[in-house]
Parts: sequence; C-alpha cells; structure tokens
Amino acid sequence: MSGSSSSRPGARPPVSGADEPLGLTVHSMPSPEGLDAEAGRRTVMGRWKMIVVMLCCAAPVIASYFTYYVIRPEGRSVYGELINPQRPLPALNATASDGTTVPLTTLKGQWLLIAVAGAACDALCEQQLYLQRQLRESVGREKDRVDRVWLVSDAAPVPARLANGLHGATVLRVPEAELAGWLAPSAGHALAEHLYVVDPLGNWMMRFPARMDTQGASRAKRDLDRLLRASVSWDEPGR
Repeated sequence: MSGSSSSRPGARPPVSGADEPLGLTVHSMPSPEGLDAEAGRRTVMGRWKMIVVMLCCAAPVIASYFTYYVIRPEGRSVYGELINPQRPLPALNATASDGTTVPLTTLKGQWLLIAVAGAACDALCEQQLYLQRQLRESVGREKDRVDRVWLVSDAAPVPARLANGLHGATVLRVPEAELAGWLAPSAGHALAEHLYVVDPLGNWMMRFPARMDTQGASRAKRDLDRLLRASVSWDEPGR
C-alpha cells in the first residue's frame, strides 16, 4: 500500500505552471503633456548636437581669422583696409566672354583678387591688371589658391591687346550699378581705383589702397601671404 499523499482522500492534485491563473498588470498610458515634454527635450538635444557639429566644421576658419585679425605680433600692420562687416558675394548673374551666364556665387572656393574697370581699359586699368597678375605670381606655390578676376563694368568689347595679359584670368561682365551694391571704393575714389580681396567663403574682406603702385604692391603681397598662411588649414587649391 503506497504512502503517497496523492492517494489520500480529499487531497488536491498538483497544479502545473500551464494551469496557473494569468496575472494581469495594468500600465498607465503616458499623458499628452509627458509626450510633449519628451519631444521638446529631444528637439533641444538635436539642435545642440547640430550646433556642435557646425562649430567643429567652422573651427579652422574661425581660428585662422582670429589669428589674422586678433593675435598679431607687435609692429605688424595691415596695408589693405579690412572690410567690417564683410560682404558676401551677391546673387548676381555675370556674363562670360562667350555670352554664357555665370552666377557670381560660383566664384566661391578660391581667394579672389578682383579688378573692376570698363572694357576699354585705360592706363589705370592696365596697371591694375598688371599688379593683379604680379601679386598672384609673387605668392609662389600658393598661387593656385588665388584667382584673378576682372569684372568688366560695361558692354564695350575687350581690346585684343589685353589677350596675353588676361591668360588664366576670369573675365566677367557685371554692370557697375549692380556691383555698387556689393563692392565700394574708399571715400573720394572710384571703384576702378582699387583691387579687392574676396576669401574662399565668398566674403569681400579687404580693399587695397586706391591707385596702388609697385611699392604698395610689395606691401599688399605681405597681406596676401598672411591670409594664405592663416587659411592653410582649411583652404586648398581649386573649388
């Protein structure tokens, strides 16, 4: 006779796990206010992350300009006039020598030395184009980071005598009235009397003195050298 408890009268059979009654847990639904708060926190966090990424990308540019404009050894002087605030390339359409339309903003990506004059190109214009060419050549191996640009301010034909000197330069026509909304001469001078410097970000940031001579050009070269050195960490040849 077995002594098993299962044979005793009135004993309950063991209950398997599969036969256990289900235990239900009720979870409260999040309130709309909580969802809105969470979404707001995520939006703020996303914006901060985007700002950090943008600052990381812009850091080399900011550092180079800070070095050039702020941390200057004693005795250093800038020959060109710094433009403050800088003026970005305008959304103007220029006309190339073959008649095609070229947005000025496509010039971004290189340091630009800009001359402005009518197509007839008088003695002052020829002097400006000559100094522009010499300045670019004077920076040596860095010259591929600099483009020469002549903005022709009228519709007259460009004389054939200028062809050799303009080899490698960008020649675009833009009416002087439109250019006046972007470039500006110093007080008492005309637009054609200066050479203008535009950085690779497309900002007009410097203007060399009016009617610059060869002695002045040697001082302008020092400014250009400093700009190229200050931007070497983020600017490369070509667009």
